[in-house]
Amino acid sequence: MADHGSTSTFAAARTVPLAAALAATLGLAAASWLIALWQMRGMDMGVATRLGSFAFFITVWVVMMAAMMLPGAAPAVLRRAQASGGVRAVPLYIGSYLAVWALVGAAVYALYRPHGYVAAAVVVIAAGVYEFTPVKRHFRRRCRDGVRSGWGFGVCCAGSSIGQMAMLVALGVMSVTWMSVIAVLALSQKLLPAKAAVDVPVALAIVGLGIWIILAPSSVPG
Repeated sequence: MADHGSTSTFAAARTVPLAAALAATLGLAAASWLIALWQMRGMDMGVATRLGSFAFFITVWVVMMAAMMLPGAAPAVLRRAQASGGVRAVPLYIGSYLAVWALVGAAVYALYRPHGYVAAAVVVIAAGVYEFTPVKRHFRRRCRDGVRSGWGFGVCCAGSSIGQMAMLVALGVMSVTWMSVIAVLALSQKLLPAKAAVDVPVALAIVGLGIWIILAPSSVPG
């Protein structure tokens, strides 16, 4: 009986920190969605969206990435919490993970210009083609496996999702509609194993979206 009691206590001691890490990660993601929706209100102008000041954009971008990417990062956060024996390593892990996306946001700000639908279509088609590449498969596998450091995990996940983020930027970087679509796609690719029966149609659908934008740009949602 004593052994059973000590085993239960040990299991509870391990479970509570993991539950706290999961709750903190998903709670931060949920709060980030609310903040992003407030920040982005009235900002969406589709392909003609302007980014505003660097400080404003990078703040909005990091909040967006926290909202979109943290749910899919939850398994890796839990593995890190389990390996470190508690939640103390979680803030640094998540912070360094989001720091990678902040650097991506800085690159977006430097390169982005308001553009037309043809340019957006080219980016979307390129994003669809990227889904077929060995580079994409490598980073997706590494992102699903998890990496010991938040920085390394962020690099792998950025490499896996960079085509999808390029789509978001091209179609409407302040669009809640496209933010939601890309978030669902990124989450599914982080949580589900790669399967050609699913991944190939998704990639072809992205390419098809790019062609559709060229043929009927006015029908593209913002």
